[in-house]
Amino acid sequence: MGVARKWVFPIIRMVIFAAIAIALVKVAFFAGATQSVDPTMPTGHIVEPQSTVATGTITNDVTLKGAISADAAVPIKATLAGEVKKVLVTQGQAVDAKTAILTIRSETASADGTPVVKTVTVLAGSTGTLSSFPVIVGQVVAVGDAVGQVAPPSFSVTGTLSPEQQYRLLNQPTEATVAVTGGPAPFTCTGLTISTAVAGAPADPNGDASGGSPASGTTVRCAVPAEVKVFGGLSAELTISGGVADKVLIVPLTAVEGSAGTGTVYMQKGDGSTEKHAVGLGLTDGSNVEITTGLKAGDKVLQFVPGAVAVPDANGCVTTPDGGTICQSSSR
Repeated sequence: MGVARKWVFPIIRMVIFAAIAIALVKVAFFAGATQSVDPTMPTGHIVEPQSTVATGTITNDVTLKGAISADAAVPIKATLAGEVKKVLVTQGQAVDAKTAILTIRSETASADGTPVVKTVTVLAGSTGTLSSFPVIVGQVVAVGDAVGQVAPPSFSVTGTLSPEQQYRLLNQPTEATVAVTGGPAPFTCTGLTISTAVAGAPADPNGDASGGSPASGTTVRCAVPAEVKVFGGLSAELTISGGVADKVLIVPLTAVEGSAGTGTVYMQKGDGSTEKHAVGLGLTDGSNVEITTGLKAGDKVLQFVPGAVAVPDANGCVTTPDGGTICQSSSR
């Protein structure tokens, strides 16, 4: 033990201290030079997200918020200028097209001075309820004067179409699927019309018979089947089919500048720059668009048009560059 204390332990301590000293000297004087980094220079780079042209199906369904309204009353017009001699019905009465409403008598002088008497019976002209009948016996009317109105027992569904949605319905559909809030199962309404108000034109004669003002802009209207029970004022949702394109080339709508007929996509070149590329456009479902010309399957385009402002969809949502979705929350 005396030898170990006198020689072995001191030697071990010296070796350890020497190793530490050598390490400190190496770090202080012989460490490899590190490359200096300019803190003002960016160390990352931006990668534009790209989308691959794929084959898929486009179902072009346009959904609108609408309402149920009673069809407009049909006016009954006088067919002879003269005096009302008989009133044959009362307001609120149910009538059909051949129901006699009143008789009008006129008396004029012929060329030789003899009197010419004419009497006509005015018919209702349509089926429904006589909702207005203001004339009285002895009243003088002129040809074309409205002597009453017949409210039909039929209803229509109306909705307003935005200008952008009109591009999606260029094939002029003739029917729509209607879901009535709190009402019957979804049904098909027929006779669909799309009409746009013309500046200076009179109000829509098919406006809400309850007295509401007709919708401005582009109005969609279709007839509720007679066997479906509905009431005026109910809210509804119309789904109009603008066509289906199967096994076609599609890209996200965010990748295209333009949305109908023709458009532009952007492709990334080998040096990192982008170039414009013209394409033909077909149907769209609001998220993707059909590419008819200009691209082939497997091509890559920028997922977002450079510098484009994000436009919320019908649900108030926008797609972010990382592929996510941000929706505006509605407060009640």
